[in-house]
Amino acid sequence: MFKLVAVGGKLRGQEIILSEGENTLGRSQECDHPLTVEGVSKKHLRITVNGETAYAEDLGSSNGTIVNSKVIKKVTLKDGDKIALPNVIFQVVYVLEKKVIIKKKVIKTDEGTEDYEDTAEPAPTHITGKLIWIFKNRVMPIVYNFNEQYEWSALLGILLFAFVAVNVTLTILPVLRDSKYLLIKEIALRGKQYAAEVDRLNNVAIRDKNLDGIQTNFLDGEEGINEYQLFDMEGRIYRPVNKLNAIVSDPLSVGALKHFRNEQNQDKDVVEDLGNNTIGIARPIKAHDRNLGRDVVVAVITISFSPSSLAREASNNSKAYLESIITASIVAVLFFGILYYMTIKPLEEMKLQIEKVLRGRQRELESKTLFREIHPLRNTINSILSRLKELQNTGSDEIQQLEEDGPYVRTLQEFMTGAGVPVLILNSEKIIQHINPEGEDLLGLRENSAAGASLLDSARDQGLAATLIDLCDNSANNDGFNQKDNYEIAGKIMKINVTSLIGKDKFAKAFYITFVRDE
Repeated sequence: MFKLVAVGGKLRGQEIILSEGENTLGRSQECDHPLTVEGVSKKHLRITVNGETAYAEDLGSSNGTIVNSKVIKKVTLKDGDKIALPNVIFQVVYVLEKKVIIKKKVIKTDEGTEDYEDTAEPAPTHITGKLIWIFKNRVMPIVYNFNEQYEWSALLGILLFAFVAVNVTLTILPVLRDSKYLLIKEIALRGKQYAAEVDRLNNVAIRDKNLDGIQTNFLDGEEGINEYQLFDMEGRIYRPVNKLNAIVSDPLSVGALKHFRNEQNQDKDVVEDLGNNTIGIARPIKAHDRNLGRDVVVAVITISFSPSSLAREASNNSKAYLESIITASIVAVLFFGILYYMTIKPLEEMKLQIEKVLRGRQRELESKTLFREIHPLRNTINSILSRLKELQNTGSDEIQQLEEDGPYVRTLQEFMTGAGVPVLILNSEKIIQHINPEGEDLLGLRENSAAGASLLDSARDQGLAATLIDLCDNSANNDGFNQKDNYEIAGKIMKINVTSLIGKDKFAKAFYITFVRDE
């Protein structure tokens, strides 16, 4: 849906909703949208809306129409364009419409018929049917709601990307997490060996309060050890020397001290993930107490361990995850293309066959594509087309034979030689057949690449394409008589002339389009 929002002038803040088809603007009350503004002509401007395309045409106004600072006669509009009229400036706004469809059923009663809102079908009792029912009636409505706001192709792309992200996360991350867990276990064993060596060398010296006999020099400068602390059960630090007699305050040591003061925890080392690829190891140091006749905890050693292998593992894991995402995304793009074109092919095929049936070149719609869900639609369309034939008295067992376009196209090609102006030749289905060099320069098309393609698919300016098709249809419906219009192309106002050749079967066989600059 298109609308105009007044962003300047006397009507600032007002909105004009443009309806499908033609919308006239001017001071006259006969216009679709009267503008009571001085300087605006009685019939100043016409804006034609065709689905997602809109184009403006000045209706010979006294003061002219300006679009994006250029005076125009006819031009395609897009979202955000500024249209300047005397004493008012409009901005073009394209709004995606949200349509709500309510399905209703008709029931018969003694008093007549009445309708009511349709409700979901009852859920089956067996588990498989119930799961399908839940997916169809609970999950899919959410997707349908998104589809009312986003194009089907965009929604398909989003769903595929979400599938890739979830799939990779659920399959790759557990493997990477297990790999990191095994590495941490190995690092913890290494840390425990250091702690065990400290225990073996120093338990007697600590028991006897021989602080000078404590040996921890082998830990200094060891690869991967950030820091270590050897302290008694009161929290007083023995080593390193630069912290001698200080009280432990770091979370690892404070937690270990509290843990090992409980006799039930004194037979097991502590391994803790400190974050930032750092592992904390805590071990109680025991020595034999002659008075008690058993081993008791006399000190605790804590080691903060951060080997380079753990950092490399984290980096490799991130790289592996990213590579998996990229690889799966590439595959998803391929599947997107396959799903997209497999879905639209039957629809495009159906559209072309409908045109052939209407023109008498085919009896009914048929397809080699196996798409069971679309068969009811095809059957319904065949019934409608059959009914149309009956209403038009053309329903017979023999398909009406039509002339081929070829001879007519070749005739127009001869006329194109030496024309001296831009010329475009289309066949009966608005397919580009020939463009002379002047036409190639004007339209930005090349015959060798555009020939055989639909005008709507090839034209850069969809408003121009719509205008040409409209002129072609008018000429075909008026026994081939010339149809004229003006249109701005590449900043130049061009006069467009369209003439069609009518065959013996009363159908237009080819269209001859010329472009002449309006001096």
